[in-house]
Amino acid sequence: MKNSAMFLVLFVTIFLLVLTVLAFTNIGFSWMFILTVIGKLLVILMVYKVLRDQYTTDKTFEDFYEDYPIGRGRNYIKK
Repeated sequence: MKNSAMFLVLFVTIFLLVLTVLAFTNIGFSWMFILTVIGKLLVILMVYKVLRDQYTTDKTFEDFYEDYPIGRGRNYIKK
């Protein structure tokens, strides 16, 4: 993914965490409502950006996990 999509994911995550912390404080209902609506719109924008990102890879499902290579005709599992 491009840096812009990852930046948006990080920003939305931090925004929602701050919103969760603010829910336990004495902030007014109108502010919480406005920030919650903004948070929902940011989540929709984030999902759109991540799904529409022009990210390509040469990996397939046959590659499985990179840190534990199994498959491709070799048995790496130790018994």
